[in-house]
Amino acid sequence: MRGNVTGVWNVCFMENPEILETAQIILRNADEEVLTPRGGECLGCFAARQLGEFGCNGTHRFVTLYRDRTAPRATALIRRLSRMGACCCDCEIFMNAYVLAHRFVTPGYWFTDAHGQEAWEDPKWPEQLPECHKVRRGSTQLCEIWERRYRGYGYW
Repeated sequence: MRGNVTGVWNVCFMENPEILETAQIILRNADEEVLTPRGGECLGCFAARQLGEFGCNGTHRFVTLYRDRTAPRATALIRRLSRMGACCCDCEIFMNAYVLAHRFVTPGYWFTDAHGQEAWEDPKWPEQLPECHKVRRGSTQLCEIWERRYRGYGYW
């Protein structure tokens, strides 16, 4: 038994356009507040903050967002990061291209455990990232709390 169901499926519409407009304004304001780089915030601090909040989705969404909102003329940014090893996504910036400066990381060390065995304590990052040291407007460079991670022998 086939009937005409189009009437039933087409009744979903917004009867109150003011509610829709209000919801859109709220979402736009939230987007501006959460996804906009803070004044002078560098690419690294912005990407780290966004990755901590939203995680990685396998794209350069935060790099692109940073570029579009702070340095739209930096068209080669993703190409530059790709040459450093961050070719596919935002989190690769911190896996392959940059690392938190050594002065903010508690170094690893060897110690003797309770059983008399030597053990290694891994380096520890701070619980919270240091405050961004700021960059000039329009810059895609990272601030002084980040150091270039060189791929290759001996740095890891």
